[in-house]
Amino acid sequence: MITSMTGYGQGEFKCNGYESFVEVRAVNHRFLDVSMRLPRALSTYEETVKEMVRKFVSRGRINLVVNLKSERDTGLGLRLDMEAASYHKQLLEKLRDDLGLSGDVTIDHLLHFSEILTTDSSDELPEEVWQTVESAIQQAMRNLNDMRQREGLEITNDLRSRVEALQQKLVAIEERSIARRGEEFQRLYQRVKEMVQTKELDANRLELEVALLADRVDVTEECTRFRSHNTLFLEALAEEAPAGRKLNFLLQEMNREANTIGAKANDAKIAHLVVEIKEEVEKLREQIQNIE
Repeated sequence: MITSMTGYGQGEFKCNGYESFVEVRAVNHRFLDVSMRLPRALSTYEETVKEMVRKFVSRGRINLVVNLKSERDTGLGLRLDMEAASYHKQLLEKLRDDLGLSGDVTIDHLLHFSEILTTDSSDELPEEVWQTVESAIQQAMRNLNDMRQREGLEITNDLRSRVEALQQKLVAIEERSIARRGEEFQRLYQRVKEMVQTKELDANRLELEVALLADRVDVTEECTRFRSHNTLFLEALAEEAPAGRKLNFLLQEMNREANTIGAKANDAKIAHLVVEIKEEVEKLREQIQNIE
């Protein structure tokens, strides 16, 4: 199943006076990159949260924000250092006076100093606090994946339609290639006729001309390989495992076959079809940058 790398999810959970609200956003990235903002009281759970995210997502840049509230006066493991707060207030007031500035020192200024609010490692958080956060994160990740899968379905439909367009262009190339055989053989016949009339017929030269003609007008092998890549591409869209990297490789192979067809054909109509094929391949490439 194709899953988009972009999406949004949120989760909320309440338990025994604690309430957690989680927001998670996902955007494109070559690898899995998880960033988060946790309450200071949950700083020791950072690796645990990353492991939870990895169970839901394998690629993308994930930004997760956890908000935690409590109806109890527990402080959630936070301690206020009044000595540090007073010291920083005095420093700010001295800086203001020395520089001739105006205005009062406010709580917003003081909260920029991390030393004022600290986590007391000797206090263990109640188990229900982490249970509340864990449940909210799981709900947010499930909602994120629901959105990513819905978007992935839209992307899959678009990819299938573009592959079908490639198939039709391959048919047109083969039809044109068959039509060109008569034209090329007629040109070769005229050359041979001229050689006979001028008594310049060379058996080696004739064999070379026939070999070049056969190679120039026949793109069957390339079209067959291209179709094989198309089939593998469609099969990958139906796989349960993430297929982004596999699809990208197949597109590289498609582009290579298109270049070979264009180089061998030496025909304006086929060249135009090859350009259209490469445009479709590029659009496919742009789309798969959005999938996991």
